[in-house]
Amino acid sequence: MNSGGADNGGPDNGGPDNGGKDTAGVIAPPPVIYLAFLSIGFGADALWPVAVLPQGPRYAAGTAAIALGLALGFAAIHQFRRHDTSFKPHEPSTALIAEGPYRYSRNPIYLALSLVYAGIAIAADGPWTLALLVPLMVVLHYGVIIREERYLERKFADAYRRYKATVRRWV
Repeated sequence: MNSGGADNGGPDNGGPDNGGKDTAGVIAPPPVIYLAFLSIGFGADALWPVAVLPQGPRYAAGTAAIALGLALGFAAIHQFRRHDTSFKPHEPSTALIAEGPYRYSRNPIYLALSLVYAGIAIAADGPWTLALLVPLMVVLHYGVIIREERYLERKFADAYRRYKATVRRWV
């Protein structure tokens, strides 16, 4: 979870949508976005239940996705701690991280959250919850990721542009 924000070109690296602060200016904390979609999905699954997967395979697949997501998330957050910068989008980024999982993905924490979300939906046999992962990713893309990338490009200039040119957004 790198920080992002709208572009105003000012010295504080902030933007009009974040009050000129040196922060991401995202629409909401990403975990809150994931939890909101998860709640809506569980509601839809309760109102319109559809059994899709047998119990054994869904628990195995769901558990595997959750475990992979947690491992990736902890590895990514560890890099923020190593570089003494915050992974919270409402706090300034003080370092550009290109190590650990950030060598392969510009958004490993969002990838991790998506894996955990998908794992929960699969284990719960929640097809509506799983289907909501698509609109969730659209909200995340426009409300968080694009803003973070603008912020990081302003804040770290050519270093971030080089990183962005060599590392894919997801994998």
